[in-house]
Amino acid sequence: MDIKDKTVVITGGAQGLGFAMATQMAELGANLALIDMQEDVLATAASELTQYGTTVKTYVANVSIEADVEGVFNDIVSDFGNIAVLINNAGILRDGLLLKAKEGKIIDKMSLAQFQSVIDVNLTGVFLCGREAAVKMVEGEQGGVIINMSSVARAGNMGQTNYSAAKSGVAALTTTWAKELGRFDIRVGAIAPGVIRTQMTDAMKPEAKERLVKMKPVGRLGEAQEIAHTARYIIENDFFTGRVVEIDGGIRL
Repeated sequence: MDIKDKTVVITGGAQGLGFAMATQMAELGANLALIDMQEDVLATAASELTQYGTTVKTYVANVSIEADVEGVFNDIVSDFGNIAVLINNAGILRDGLLLKAKEGKIIDKMSLAQFQSVIDVNLTGVFLCGREAAVKMVEGEQGGVIINMSSVARAGNMGQTNYSAAKSGVAALTTTWAKELGRFDIRVGAIAPGVIRTQMTDAMKPEAKERLVKMKPVGRLGEAQEIAHTARYIIENDFFTGRVVEIDGGIRL
């Protein structure tokens, strides 16, 4: 697929990895539909992206609410005419141990709300947005690409019961959808990042960051632009579908 002049939808597209991918797509001439929860952050992102001379529209929606998702994808098709690419990037963290015990007594445990909030955004949100994007792609009869953001934590990671479960589910959705949607000329892939340098990692204590760096054979954290480059590869390589690309610098959680 040639990205130029295509409509690319990015959830969580106003900041972090989403904004890095939006920037690369804009540089390649794509039209952008950015979905996020924060209107002010969306406005700032759109202002920065317009320098590339492409069309950028923003939409406030909660990806875990079915009515929001159905409405926003209807609005995007109304504004752009069709959808060529969806990048399912929106996600949250609510890390915590399954339980904590002291001297044989339970002193804390992960609440259902803590577990469910991550599942709602990171898994249900991917399902809802992927479903609606696929609907629009099938109706538009031009095929398309869906990219889901998984994580190397999908194999299980201490303190991330909720996040690991969601990201494992995302990987399973990716394979399933690739099998189901191929007959409509829709390809589906996933990206599983390791630890990427963000505002959150920049704020870590130096000793904690040093431990992370030492765990990676490449000797550094990943960059958001490297994830964006992977998204471009999936979009442009028409033989790619049903697979998860791990971009983790060699780390294994």
